[in-house]
Amino acid sequence: KEDFFDLQDEIIATIKKLEERNKKTYQEALKFFGPESQIKKMLEEMAELQKELCKSLRGKENRVEIAEEIADVEIMLGQMKLYYGIEEGVERHKKWKLQRLEERLQG
Repeated sequence: KEDFFDLQDEIIATIKKLEERNKKTYQEALKFFGPESQIKKMLEEMAELQKELCKSLRGKENRVEIAEEIADVEIMLGQMKLYYGIEEGVERHKKWKLQRLEERLQG
């Protein structure tokens, strides 16, 4: 049992380190490129994801491209949450919306 909790603590610490590393990279990108440029990039990445999803609906096998565009959008979302200072707010809304979805699914 003790080994399990040690492993669990190690996993949590690793996740936190990765999150901090990502946050630092987001901050550096915002500083290097500027917020206006990154907001435009956010819109561009969302449009590219939309394009790939539309191709999929038309029957194209493009899971790799969809995965790439989702990764791009998630990276830009991280920067937007940081820039607007809304990380906690997003998590609160996400939690609430997921609870609401669960309730709808349960009837």
